[in-house]
Amino acid sequence: MVLFITSYPKGVLNPESKLIYQEVIKRLIAQGAQGVILGCTEIPLLIKQEDVSVPVFDTTSIHASAAFDLASN
Repeated sequence: MVLFITSYPKGVLNPESKLIYQEVIKRLIAQGAQGVILGCTEIPLLIKQEDVSVPVFDTTSIHASAAFDLASN
């Protein structure tokens, strides 16, 4: 996703990048994907649960929650 990688460091969230991600996700769903892992800290800035029809898993949020739970016990 060169489009996103080159625009984000400049503080720009390019709407075209979001469309590209959505198209990739749609193709994955058509091939049978039942969920999408947002495995980069920047991807959740573009893609939200309401943008796709399958569950999304924001690994940044998942890891932060797990770290908090671990630190709290």
